[in-house]
Amino acid sequence: MRTEPEADEELLEAARWYEQRRRGLGLDFLAAIGAAVELIQRYPAGGSRVPGVKDEVPARRLVLRGFPYAVVFLELEAEIRVLAFAHHRRRPGYWRERLPP
Repeated sequence: MRTEPEADEELLEAARWYEQRRRGLGLDFLAAIGAAVELIQRYPAGGSRVPGVKDEVPARRLVLRGFPYAVVFLELEAEIRVLAFAHHRRRPGYWRERLPP
């Protein structure tokens, strides 16, 4: 599994934001991300197809439990590539520029 550098930045920013809101909430967020990533590694096809993305692009997403985020990833032959840790309402679709042509 490989994560885009921008996605890593998003993850840290969101964890910091949650931690500032309530002590320990950032860690809860990271735990939810970790559980989602583990599930994706085991069952990549378990993520739902991303609406509005061409069928030939293997983009999927897995919605987090307890937080308004989804892990957006590509299910490739050789690897799984995480494109974004995307908030459901903030900047919808911003990560689409990270999709392959």
